Amino acid sequence: QVQLAESGGGLVQAGASLRLSCAASGRTLTMGWFRQAPGQPREFVALIRWMDGTTYYAESVKGRFTVSGDNARTTVYLQMNNLTSEDTAVYYCSGTTRTTTVRPAGVGYWGQGTQVTVSS
Repeated sequence: QVQLAESGGGLVQAGASLRLSCAASGRTLTMGWFRQAPGQPREFVALIRWMDGTTYYAESVKGRFTVSGDNARTTVYLQMNNLTSEDTAVYYCSGTTRTTTVRPAGVGYWGQGTQVTVSS
C-alpha cells in the first residue's frame, strides 16, 4: 500500500505560477497528476516514469507545466506556469506500481487532492 500526500495548491491570478508537490510512502513505477474540475471527469495532466525518466503530458498543458521528481523517486513535483482559469480544478497526485497509464481507471493510488483556483 502506497500513501500519497500533496501540497502546494492555492488561489492565484491568471498568468501566475504554482508548484505542487506529492510525497509517496513507498516505491512506485510512476507518479503523476490528474485533475478534476466541478462537473467534469478526472483527467490526466502529467506523469513521470521513474525507471527511465520519461515524462508524459496532456496536450492542454504542454509547454506550460513541467513534471519532475527527486533522486529518491518518492516525491513528484508539478511546476505550473502561465495558469489560466481553465486550469482551475482539484489536482490529484497519482501513483502506479505495475503499469504506465494516463487512464484514471488504471491508477492504483491517489492522493487526497489539492485545490488550484485561477482567477481571471
